[in-house]
Amino acid sequence: MTLWMTGDDAADHLLDSDPFALLVGMLLDQQVAMESAFAGPAKISDRMGGWDVHRIADADPEEFAALCATPPAVHRYPGSMAGRIQAVARAVVDEHDGDVTRIWTEGEPDGASVLQRLKALPGFGDQKARIFLALLGKQRGVQPAGWREAAGAYGDDEFRSIADVRDADSLVKVRETKRAAKAAAKAARA
Repeated sequence: MTLWMTGDDAADHLLDSDPFALLVGMLLDQQVAMESAFAGPAKISDRMGGWDVHRIADADPEEFAALCATPPAVHRYPGSMAGRIQAVARAVVDEHDGDVTRIWTEGEPDGASVLQRLKALPGFGDQKARIFLALLGKQRGVQPAGWREAAGAYGDDEFRSIADVRDADSLVKVRETKRAAKAAAKAARA
C-alpha cells in the first residue's frame, strides 16, 4: 500500500520509501496541519540534497535550524523542531545503528515493547508513540503481537489520527473526529 499523507506525490513518496522520514513526519505532527507536518521531511531532503539520518544527526545545529526556518518553514516552530529532529536522528544513529526499523524489528518485540522503544525517542510522548505504532500497524504491515492493544484507541478501525489517513476523504473524516472530540471536551469543561 502506498502512503498518502500530504497530497504531494514527492513528499508522500519519501514517507513511503524511508521509515525515518515517516518517523520525522510523526515527530513534526503537533500544532500544525497533519499534511504540513508530514511534508517536512521532503522540505529537508530538498534543502539538504537528499535524506540521510547520519547527515541530519551530524549537521551543524545552527545551520540545520536555519535550513528548517527557510520559507516555507519545516514547522511553525522551526528552531525547536530542528533540535528535536536532530535529537531523534542522533538517537537512531547511536542506539539503532542508523536503522530506524530496528525499533520495531530487533529481537522480535511485541507491541508493548515497540511502544516503549518509541516512547524512549526524544519528542515522542505516549500519545505520539501510540499513533505511530497504529500507523505502522495499519499502513506499513508492522503488526507485532498486541500492537492494537498497545496503540490503544488509535489501533481501532476508526478515523482518529494520521494512522487512518489514506486519501483526501479519510483526512476530512479524521479532522471531523478531532473536531468532535475537542467540542465534547470543551462542553465537558463548561
